[in-house]
Amino acid sequence: MPSHARLSRGSVTMARAVLFVLGLVWACCTASVVRADAGSRLPDDSTHEGQEVPPALTPDQAAHLARFQEPNLTPEQVAAVLARYRFVDPDHVIPKGLLDRALVYFDANQAEITNKRYLSVIDFGSRSRLPRFHLIDMTTGSVLSLHVAHGKNSDPTDSGLATRFGNEPNSLMSSLGYYLTAETYTGSHGLSLRLDGLSPTNSNARIRAVVIHGADYVEDVNVKPGRSWGCPAVSTANHVRVVNSLKNGSIIFAFVAN
Repeated sequence: MPSHARLSRGSVTMARAVLFVLGLVWACCTASVVRADAGSRLPDDSTHEGQEVPPALTPDQAAHLARFQEPNLTPEQVAAVLARYRFVDPDHVIPKGLLDRALVYFDANQAEITNKRYLSVIDFGSRSRLPRFHLIDMTTGSVLSLHVAHGKNSDPTDSGLATRFGNEPNSLMSSLGYYLTAETYTGSHGLSLRLDGLSPTNSNARIRAVVIHGADYVEDVNVKPGRSWGCPAVSTANHVRVVNSLKNGSIIFAFVAN
């Protein structure tokens, strides 16, 4: 057989082998992507709601919380307030209805807010595999969006979408409404941030020990996080940043976009 024929046949064989290997690699990568999109999830929180008993509010703290009010403004007044915050969320990542409500509340309660640097919106109307905890830097208007868990009984079918909300102890649900961040402490989840509810729908946040903490069942990737016992848990990679940014009197608005 001529040498050039042997070379040609060998080249064909080699090319087929390379294509076969490439095909296997493509198939594995595709399967991995499908698994990540369709069914990947992290485990639920294995601890229990309220296991860390928080300190009760002092009379001065309780009086401070009572001074927060949801404003009752005319459409014209609302428009005037929002005009002052046009620089916020320039990329429009936060649902407008939620952002507008948060900004109006933030503006109306300026005298009571001690940490004015950050305002946060949690969009519980989005699926948990999406970044839906939006931290707004109120000096620049920029937004940092992170993943956050919701309560186990807010999503009883583990669909990744919160559909039920509650305020009762041992409900294992997320609560909607306005929150004021309070003091930090170190607990079973490490550095954590206590929350006080400012709305009738989340008034038991402190006694339920609903706090911001880091959790290994939350990651800032497109994977469904595990469910918490009611806490807005964030990833361990970002929880120190979140806690230190929001501690000592920042407003968080958790709600469902229309």
